[in-house]
Amino acid sequence: MVYPNNVPHRPRSQSLGPKPLVAASLAMILTALLIDFNGIKNFFTSASTASQQAHCNDVVSDDAKLSREQLAQLLTIPERDAKERVRQVVSEPYCALPTLRVRSGVDAEREAYPLAFDPGTTLVILYENNEYAGYRFSFE
Repeated sequence: MVYPNNVPHRPRSQSLGPKPLVAASLAMILTALLIDFNGIKNFFTSASTASQQAHCNDVVSDDAKLSREQLAQLLTIPERDAKERVRQVVSEPYCALPTLRVRSGVDAEREAYPLAFDPGTTLVILYENNEYAGYRFSFE
């Protein structure tokens, strides 16, 4: 058999060299660098932390429940809007939760609103300096 340019024929596995091994190693290293191990740890521990922090300081209104319509309206309010704007939609909370520090030097107030259509779920609204700073669902 005659080969072009007098190059001897080599099996395909020998002609690739270490390229596939290097590529696979780089892909695994990149994947490991992109994984946020603290985020994974927090994901699994957040449910127990939320239930520990969801104890009311004082009950404001025993019969407060949030309807689907109120929840839908609340989700349209942009962050950093006034607390009064949120209160126009949700009125009085079921209870006030202990304050916490989300950012350095800023105490955050939290209020809990059980959902009327899902008794095991509570909406927790966060305020900073009388501004709406966001929300989180707490599942029991």
